[in-house]
Amino acid sequence: MNILAIDTAGKTAAVAVMRDDTLLYETASNTGLTHSETLLPMVDTALKSCGLTTGQIDLYAVTAGPGSFTGLRIGLSAVKGLAFACNTPCAGVSTLAALAYGMAGEGTVIGALDARRGQVYWAAFDLATHERLTADTAEPADAMENFVKGCKKPVFFVGDGAALCYNKYGCVPGVLPCPQPLRVLRGAGVALAGKALWEDGGCVPPADLLPEYHRLSQAERDRAAREAADGQSRPEGESSK
Repeated sequence: MNILAIDTAGKTAAVAVMRDDTLLYETASNTGLTHSETLLPMVDTALKSCGLTTGQIDLYAVTAGPGSFTGLRIGLSAVKGLAFACNTPCAGVSTLAALAYGMAGEGTVIGALDARRGQVYWAAFDLATHERLTADTAEPADAMENFVKGCKKPVFFVGDGAALCYNKYGCVPGVLPCPQPLRVLRGAGVALAGKALWEDGGCVPPADLLPEYHRLSQAERDRAAREAADGQSRPEGESSK
C-alpha cells in the first residue's frame, strides 16, 4: 500500500510517502510561507522522488483537526483534489493522534496545540502502543492537571502548545522534557495514523472528507457573544424582530 500523508494543521507543513511499513520520503517546511504556496510543490517533489504518480497512491492521509481552520481547509482541499480522479480512500486523522504516532518510546505523550485565549487542544496517548487515553478536547491548560498528576508513566508534551504545558507542568514529578525540534508534527506520524485508521475501517471517499474543528470559529464565537449581550440588554418579552 502506497500512502501519501499531508499535514497543514499548524504553522508547519509536512508531507510523507510510506509504502506498507517503510517510510520512503518525508519533508517539512516552517519557512513562514503560507501552506497554499508550499504544499503542492512539496507533494510534487515527494511523488517524483519516489517514482510515483497520484494514480499509484492507495490511501491519502491528512490531518483533519484540530488546528488552524484555514490550514485544515488547505490540506483537506488538496487531498480531495488529488484523490477525486481515482476515488482513492482518504483517512482524515486527528492532528493530536498524528503527533503521538510521530513519537516512540515508553510513557504517556500528550499532543497539545495552541488554541488561543489561554486554551489548548489536547489529547493523551500511550507512547508505546499509541492507544488513545483521552478524547480530543479544547480547554484551558489547567483542565489537564488531574490527568497529568495522576499519570503513572513519564509524561511528554508535543505540538505547538507544548511550551504552554511545560510552563505549567514542567516541575511536576514524572513530566520529562522534550526538545523543541522533536515536538513538531511529522508526516510519518500522519501516515501511521492514517494506516491505523485504514485498518480500523475508518477511511472515507474524498467527497466525505470533512474537518473536525472541535470549536466554533472566532467569527462564530464573536457573533454568539454579541447575540448573548443583545439578548441580555433587551427588556423581557421584547422580540428582536
